[in-house]
Amino acid sequence: MRVYRGLDDLQPLPNAVVTSGTFDGVHRGHQTILQRLTEVARTSDGQSVLITYWPHPRTVVANDSQDLKLLTTLDEKIALLEQAGVDHLVVIPFTRSFSQLTSEEYIRQILIDKIGTKKLVIGYDHRFGRDREGGFDYIRAHQSEYGFEVEEIPRQDVEAVGVSSSKIRAALSEGNVHTANLFLGRPYSLTGTIVKGRQLGRTIGFPTANMQVDDPVKLIPANGVYAVDVLYAGQSANDQLLGGMLNIGFRPTVAGTNQTIETYIFDFEKDIYGEHLTLRFREFLRPEQKFDGLPALVEQLKRDEESARTVLAGH
Repeated sequence: MRVYRGLDDLQPLPNAVVTSGTFDGVHRGHQTILQRLTEVARTSDGQSVLITYWPHPRTVVANDSQDLKLLTTLDEKIALLEQAGVDHLVVIPFTRSFSQLTSEEYIRQILIDKIGTKKLVIGYDHRFGRDREGGFDYIRAHQSEYGFEVEEIPRQDVEAVGVSSSKIRAALSEGNVHTANLFLGRPYSLTGTIVKGRQLGRTIGFPTANMQVDDPVKLIPANGVYAVDVLYAGQSANDQLLGGMLNIGFRPTVAGTNQTIETYIFDFEKDIYGEHLTLRFREFLRPEQKFDGLPALVEQLKRDEESARTVLAGH
């Protein structure tokens, strides 16, 4: 997959089959669009092109920009789109001036002049142009003058609920990993660097890897204890997948004041400070709670470990 950071190096592509959108999470609704995009490109001897935006448009034009957290960082999104078989990824820097392009300007300047679109495949709710004025109906009414076809992908339902990035964010914010993973079509993940903590876990028999998440825009699920798969940068492809139990929270039993992301990795003793770690969320075990003292905490951690191992054995 070729990645374009902006439009400067982009030239019209032969028989370009195009989609566009934020694609945050690359969830099951997005995956249906991507399957159709790559299928049309393959059967028409064309090339698939995906246009996305960074930063997320809401962080530029919406009032809640400081509160929005994302399901995928840009690097994660790029990796997922490459896995989906997209040929060309165009990452447009989203600015206030770009947000003022009308839908007509967007179509003519980018879809036609820059890319040479022959077919556009978009989701049922996709909007573009200033004030989100453009969409499927607008293009379909004018497609003969634009010189390309447009196809709309209908809403994708899972258990009678329409899949959307906002619903996945809401689920994770409540610790509802089951729904989030169902809508994503894979486990939600966090990636970060292992940093030194207070090392209190060592003293009670549960040494933890303390993670600092790489990108501040990444959504951190609700405080609580989770069963997780663990991957670290030093693993070889043949290494067995590691498991662990993760605590997100403020450690009220030991008077913690800052939110931490700490993972007790099962059957693991290596020093991985400074390495990258990826956590895949499998199941929410319990909310964070304050115990009367360390002995009570340790007893609960033993129960958590048993629960987490049982969950992970079933995956």
